[in-house]
Amino acid sequence: MPIATPEVYNEMLDRAKAGKFAYPAINVTSSQTLNAALRGFAEAESDGIVQISTGGAEFLGGQYSKDMVTGAVALAEYAHILAEKYPVNIALHTDHCPKDKLDGYVRPLIAISEERVKAGRNPLFQSHMWDGSAETLADNLEIAQELLERTRAAKIILEVEITPTGGEEDGVSHEINDSLYTTVEDAIRTAEALGLGEKGRYLLAASFGNVHGVYKPGNVVLRPDLLKELNDGVAAKFGKASPFDFVFHGGSGSTEQEILTALENGVVKMNLDTDTQYAFTRPVAAHMFENYDGVLKVDGEVGNKKAYDPRTWGKLAEAGMAARVVEATQNLRSAGNKIK
Repeated sequence: MPIATPEVYNEMLDRAKAGKFAYPAINVTSSQTLNAALRGFAEAESDGIVQISTGGAEFLGGQYSKDMVTGAVALAEYAHILAEKYPVNIALHTDHCPKDKLDGYVRPLIAISEERVKAGRNPLFQSHMWDGSAETLADNLEIAQELLERTRAAKIILEVEITPTGGEEDGVSHEINDSLYTTVEDAIRTAEALGLGEKGRYLLAASFGNVHGVYKPGNVVLRPDLLKELNDGVAAKFGKASPFDFVFHGGSGSTEQEILTALENGVVKMNLDTDTQYAFTRPVAAHMFENYDGVLKVDGEVGNKKAYDPRTWGKLAEAGMAARVVEATQNLRSAGNKIK
């Protein structure tokens, strides 16, 4: 199937919300990791989301120029061609973009999609994230309003993060403290500024103790039940039941019960990066240790070309990451739920 059209992407999200499951949103940084993500979704018979962060896009742009827009566009165009060979629907998304990178990343990418839509084509990306969590909520929502108007016209869905996620990702960092919990008042202000769909569809990354990166059990207190409080508080004021489509950030290491509670309370998208990075790298490390005298020319020897051929260890990396994507679809209950 081709990359999801705007109509199909909306259907994907609607089905997830109605069925109380979520799509893994897999961060990719190369054609190899893209192949791994697509393979995992296909093997799980799950539609899914592939996303590119600012750091990932810069890496994709090559270390000579480090151009984020070039990197993102190149991988998106590649994905549009490659995805046609996979029997699932895939949406393309850009991950965390803070204020100082909007003009060098999200706004130019929206402009590309605007031109495509004017020409009668579909947008290049299906959704973009604005991470204003480092700004005041007033400034955050003011920028979100401007972006939502543009994304709506370009048939794109906007993701907004209104309060901090702890830890660090691509240079955006927040302490792990009590500010990592969105309040009902925050949610009401968001609904007042962005509407509840009539001004354009958006995904809401609300904070319920989420932390990016690697952490040991007990270091983070997740409260996925808070999402129900946010939905109920806004529903009581605006009269729309279950008004938000929530995103689960910082999900690596979460317990099965925490994930299930989040799904019951309206999460339709869960980001996955740390765990898939490890799943990709672990088989490569094993290969290098087990074949050190083949991948290295030790003591004047010639090594083993078959051992250091990138295709040899690259296939292992792809398989390892694909298996972790399958596991994610099972945890989030999207496995076997592809649109027929």
